[in-house]
Amino acid sequence: MKAYIVKRILSLLPVLFVVSTFVFLIIHITPGDPAAVMLGDEATPQEVQALREEMGLNEPIYKQYAHWVGNVLQGDLGYSYYMKESVSQAIFNRLGPTLSLAIFSQILAIVIAIPIGIVAAQKRGSITDQSLMSVSLLGLSIPSFLLSLFLVLLFTVTLKWLPVAGYKPLSEGLWNHLRYLIIPGIALGAINAALISRMTRSSMLEVLNANYIKTARSKGVKERVVIYRHALKNAFIPILTVIGQTFASLVAGSAILETIFNIPGIGQLIINSVTNRDYAVLQGAVLFVTVTFVFINLIIDLLYAAIDPRVRLNR
Repeated sequence: MKAYIVKRILSLLPVLFVVSTFVFLIIHITPGDPAAVMLGDEATPQEVQALREEMGLNEPIYKQYAHWVGNVLQGDLGYSYYMKESVSQAIFNRLGPTLSLAIFSQILAIVIAIPIGIVAAQKRGSITDQSLMSVSLLGLSIPSFLLSLFLVLLFTVTLKWLPVAGYKPLSEGLWNHLRYLIIPGIALGAINAALISRMTRSSMLEVLNANYIKTARSKGVKERVVIYRHALKNAFIPILTVIGQTFASLVAGSAILETIFNIPGIGQLIINSVTNRDYAVLQGAVLFVTVTFVFINLIIDLLYAAIDPRVRLNR
């Protein structure tokens, strides 16, 4: 098992190298002078030049890249001259809201999607199956930002149950924390719920036709035990794959909703760094999101081996 884990980790190193190089080059070949943008229109040429020197922007791009990679390997993501704080601190300060929104959205998606997928598989071809899959197709079709506006109209404008925007940390109370996450959480989790439910149905249909399921039923095993202990367990690897990928996408792709609902997370940090041409923050935040995405997929890969020993024997 240890050899399998080491092998999987080593296989990710080239991915991280390529992504970091790509992110660095894309940011640095973008037209415009970040030093001039940060200082504003009233800055003198001498002030702009001084900031360029301080940020190392006058050096050749390969030297800038080597310097940045060397610092990253030491845990230093750089310093934001615009925000007047280290990039690591800026990311850490905004990690909580992003994780809260992602975890809340994913829990909603899983709790809703897996039962829907199981029921649809059990009722294959029926009106129930067609209705549930039509709802999931609707969830895939509506963009999260558009769904969020509908939810605001219903729960905030009409019913006045929930706040329209903002964020409260968990330290101010669980309900106070959750009420600011409900609307963006539902909007963000709807697509994931649709994907997970469809994958659950598909995987369950394959397993329910297996001989050992028919044998269990012929022996009089309760249907609930057949479904949850035998069928769902053996159908869970494809479902786990979708859960992992969708959760990683939540962490990486919540920028639009964080901006709409004024949630001070990493997504909003990236959007602001693009607007302000804050190279250091943009590089660090994108690299952090990439590493998070890769790390989550690594965890899912290792869970495969824990759930099904045949996975690590075949790799």
